[in-house]
Amino acid sequence: MTDSAVLPTTTLGTDGIRVGVQGLGCMGMSEFYGPTDRAESRATLERALELGITLFDTADIYGSGDNEEFLSDFVRANRDRIVLATNFALVRKADDPTYRGVDNSPEYIRAAVDASLRRLGVDTIDLYYMHRRDPRVPLADSVGAMAELVRAGKVRALGLSEVTGDELRAAHAIHPIAAVQSEWSLFSRDVERTAVPAAAELGVAFVPYSPLGRGFLTGALPSTDDLAEGDFRRNMPRFTGDNAAHNAALLAPLHTIAQDRGLTSAQIALAWVQARAQVHGLPVVPIPGTRRRTRLAENAGAATVTLTAAELERLEPIAGQVAGQRYPDMSLTSAGRE
Repeated sequence: MTDSAVLPTTTLGTDGIRVGVQGLGCMGMSEFYGPTDRAESRATLERALELGITLFDTADIYGSGDNEEFLSDFVRANRDRIVLATNFALVRKADDPTYRGVDNSPEYIRAAVDASLRRLGVDTIDLYYMHRRDPRVPLADSVGAMAELVRAGKVRALGLSEVTGDELRAAHAIHPIAAVQSEWSLFSRDVERTAVPAAAELGVAFVPYSPLGRGFLTGALPSTDDLAEGDFRRNMPRFTGDNAAHNAALLAPLHTIAQDRGLTSAQIALAWVQARAQVHGLPVVPIPGTRRRTRLAENAGAATVTLTAAELERLEPIAGQVAGQRYPDMSLTSAGRE
C-alpha cells in the first residue's frame, strides 16, 4: 500500500456506519505504554485520516478522561469524517492505580455518557461501548439504558466489549448491537468459540483490540525489564518470566513469512486478523494502537495484504501454544464467563 492509497471500507452492523477496514486505538496516547509525545500523537491522528482510517477508539478510563479530552480538538475539527467510539463501565480509584471496578447500572451509564460528551466536545457519540459486562446487572437494565441514549440522540449505535455469544444474542434482542470489541490476534483466539459465530449470525461487526498482542507480535518488543516504569505490560502474564521466552519462540513462522514477503511481522499479524472477515463471514475492523506516524503507515499497509492458504496454515497453531493468560485476572473477559 502506497502513501497515497486509502483503505477500503466496511459497515458496522446494520446501522449503515461505514468505516475504513482498519481503525486506530488511541489509549496509548494518554497512558499505559510509558511516556507520550502529544505533538506526535496529534500528527498521527491527522495522518490516520489521510490514509482512510476513520474509526477512532477511546474510553473514559484512558487517562481518567484525559484521552477523550486530548481527542476533542481533533474530533471537532474533522467531525464529518470521523466515526468516534468511546467506552464506559470500567471504574478507577485515584488512591489505587491497580483498582478496576465495573459499573453497568443505568444511573452510571446516563452520567458516564454526559461526561464523555462534555470531554469530547461533541453532541453525539457514533459508537458507544459497554467496556466490560457486570453479570450482576441484567442486560435489560444496562442495554436498555444504552438504548435510551440512542433515542435521545446522544449515541448513534451501540457496542459491547468482551461478551460471550449468549450475552451478545441477549443484548441484540433488546437493541441492535453494531459492533463487539474484544481481544483477537494470533495470540488470542478465545473469541472464536462463541462471540464471533454469534456476531456473524446477527450481522454484528467485530472490532479486535490488541491485534498485535500488545506489541509482542511485532517481534521488536524489548525485554520487559527495558519497558518504561509505568508500562502495564510489565505485569501481563504473557510478557513475564518463562512465558515471554516461550512465546517469542512461537513467532518463528511469522517472522519467516514476513521476510519472504518483504513485509514486517506486524503487517503479517494484522493481515491475519483482517483475513478473519472472510474466514468467519463478518466485518472485521482491527484497531491497532500507535502514537507514531511511522508505525501507523506500517499498520495501515497490512489492510490490503492477502495471505495464502499455505501461510495461514503455518500460522494456525500459534494461539494454541501460547503460555500465560491475556490478563492476570480474566474475570472481566468473555473467556472468564464461558
